[in-house]
Amino acid sequence: MSEEFLKPVFIDAFDLDDAWFQCLAQILEKGHVYTITKGSYEGQRRLEFDFAVVRVKKPEHQIIPIIPEGMSIPAPTDMDYIQGYLSYLLTGAKTGTEDYTYGERLVEPKVKIKTASDTKEMLKEMPLEVNQIQEVIKIYKEKGFGTNQAIMEIGMPSDIKLADPPCLRLIDTRVRFGKLHFILYFRSWDLWGGFPSNLGGLELVKQYMAEEIGVQDGEIIAVSKGLHLYEYAWELAKTRTNKYNLEIK
Repeated sequence: MSEEFLKPVFIDAFDLDDAWFQCLAQILEKGHVYTITKGSYEGQRRLEFDFAVVRVKKPEHQIIPIIPEGMSIPAPTDMDYIQGYLSYLLTGAKTGTEDYTYGERLVEPKVKIKTASDTKEMLKEMPLEVNQIQEVIKIYKEKGFGTNQAIMEIGMPSDIKLADPPCLRLIDTRVRFGKLHFILYFRSWDLWGGFPSNLGGLELVKQYMAEEIGVQDGEIIAVSKGLHLYEYAWELAKTRTNKYNLEIK
């Protein structure tokens, strides 16, 4: 038997709509099928890239996916949803049932520590007292653009114990050619619904930060070893990309 190797893919896209379309088209051709043994939709199948790099040159040009008129599939997101998602990313608010939100990790992160009382052991949240978005803005405004330290972290070591650990782990940044660029890492990433909403919301965050820093809005480069398409969305993806007769094995 010949030795097999991972098959990374590179998507070079103009805007976010183009990036989504190209990813759908390529995952139908190049993704591998497996059954989920742990994680969301456990027991179901999904189609996944071994590793994907998605570069978007002008993410601000078309933020939401375009569904051609007459195509009988639902849009995966819209601007109202993305505007709401922006609020989620810029505040630390979370419900009592949420272990975390991306916004909390960005602007009001907390760690849970065990405390003991006379009767029982309890978990207490300790604020880390840092707003990563504002700190990155401050670094660029006060120290200039010659740095590799302006990175925002979502993940924490303790996330490995969560039933649903964060998919987005890192938001790295660079200012070059007078523009703010985002470099993102997703450990796992739902291509049909998550990809367009995540990138749309993060693009609005980038626009806000660029304005605060005093530079133009730049590119997004997103990488993931878990960009995937759940089985329920396979036919939707075939319809959107006009690959109606493609057989997925």
